[in-house]
Amino acid sequence: MRIGIVGAGVAGLCTAKVLRAAGHDVVVWERAPDVGGVWSATRRYPGLSTQSPRDTYAFSDFPMPRDYPEWPSGEQVQAYLAAYVHDARLEPVLRLRTEVVRARHADGWTLTVRDLATGAESEQRVDHLVVANGVFCEPAVPELPGADEFAAVGGQVLAGSDFHGVEDARDRHVVVLGYGKTACDIAAAVSETAAATTIVARQLVWKVPRKVGGVLNFKHLLLTRLGEALFRYRTLRGFEKVLHGPLNRVRSGMLDSLGPVSTRQFGLAELDLVPRGRFQDIVRGAIGLSTDGFYDRVRAGALVVRRDRSVTRLLEKDGTPHVELDDGGVVRADLLICATGYRQGVPFLDEEVAARLTDERGNYLLYRQIMPVGDDDLVDDLTFAGYNSSFFSPLNAEMSAVWTAERLAGRLQLPDRATMRAHVDAQLAFMDSATDGHHCHGTKIIPFSLHNVDEVLDDVGLNLSRGVRFRQWLSPVDPRAYRGVAAAARARG
Repeated sequence: MRIGIVGAGVAGLCTAKVLRAAGHDVVVWERAPDVGGVWSATRRYPGLSTQSPRDTYAFSDFPMPRDYPEWPSGEQVQAYLAAYVHDARLEPVLRLRTEVVRARHADGWTLTVRDLATGAESEQRVDHLVVANGVFCEPAVPELPGADEFAAVGGQVLAGSDFHGVEDARDRHVVVLGYGKTACDIAAAVSETAAATTIVARQLVWKVPRKVGGVLNFKHLLLTRLGEALFRYRTLRGFEKVLHGPLNRVRSGMLDSLGPVSTRQFGLAELDLVPRGRFQDIVRGAIGLSTDGFYDRVRAGALVVRRDRSVTRLLEKDGTPHVELDDGGVVRADLLICATGYRQGVPFLDEEVAARLTDERGNYLLYRQIMPVGDDDLVDDLTFAGYNSSFFSPLNAEMSAVWTAERLAGRLQLPDRATMRAHVDAQLAFMDSATDGHHCHGTKIIPFSLHNVDEVLDDVGLNLSRGVRFRQWLSPVDPRAYRGVAAAARARG
């Protein structure tokens, strides 16, 4: 087939590699001037680094360089992905600085693509379309009243992904909306140059220490099969039944013990930054890694956190830009940076087509986070890649690419569409409950990364041996254990 892939991030690149190796004619369109998706220089914010350690955030057959730090920077990840492209000889299939404007479905796909350097548009035909535009593709910037008044006195509003340098904050009063990893990364970085830095946090969430107690790398706790099994999955298997049955109190205590450890390690009580609720409920708010130096900057007074507050409007006061909070207080804000999440959108699809991919709440109806479960021929010509954001995003995307290759080769035995739809509905209902709806419309699978890998590989009959998976219960999962999967799939052809 001729296969078109939209997006040259982690998922788009590994899907291109796997499908090309399977014999397909592949082309990848990317509107940025470089590969990387969220790691592109066009989207990197100051302080950006991986959430997962170097050895776990990698493709199975292409480990990160050994001289990279434990948590590589955004720039280093982008360089790693560029090296992956070179190693896989993907340069000929890449179309950088090229935007897919529209994709029309009829006997395959007709795409209108625009060369961003010249503005010239052309039409391209593909048999199959892979959507790999990223689940974090459209920043969700709130619309606040008073924007004109705010801008008239020099106030500036930016999405976190549009803020690229701490020098842009020098000697300015900066307000950051949010309390996720992006917000804390940016706030800690800009507090080094800004005249004042304030975080406005509607809700505090627990942060996972990079090293628990300053000693134990968190990957030994949460990036193992045991660590994942501490959170209840929709279907329990093997020892998970024991953990959530007879040992449920022990399991719960193991998770909640991390709350007091974090409180002591970061001095959260003295800073009045202890989140509400139990640590094991972290999955309901979003699991985020702590930002190096963040709490130290708060303690030093270089960074102020206004907890349990939100911004209600923008305004001018005494000739300078300010924001008003829901308690009536005002904070000067020459620069307002919104690290308030993302919307999952596929803007190049016609509205009628896009509507058939989601339910009434906007959740993507994707079997295994890959395949649409509609009742028409759309499902045969469309695949999603990377809509399973996780701690192991490269590995999850790569194994999903193998699943896609097997499906296109006709070697995948799938349930009927009614059964798949029932499965998707049940999965979304479970994730609603497990994460309090914080699953990004069905595109985020944290903390159930390995459950997703197992399901995908069980479908294609290529899961790792029980012995290898048993060793992953106590040791951090090494993606290199999966490096033979794609080759084994091709060998069956």
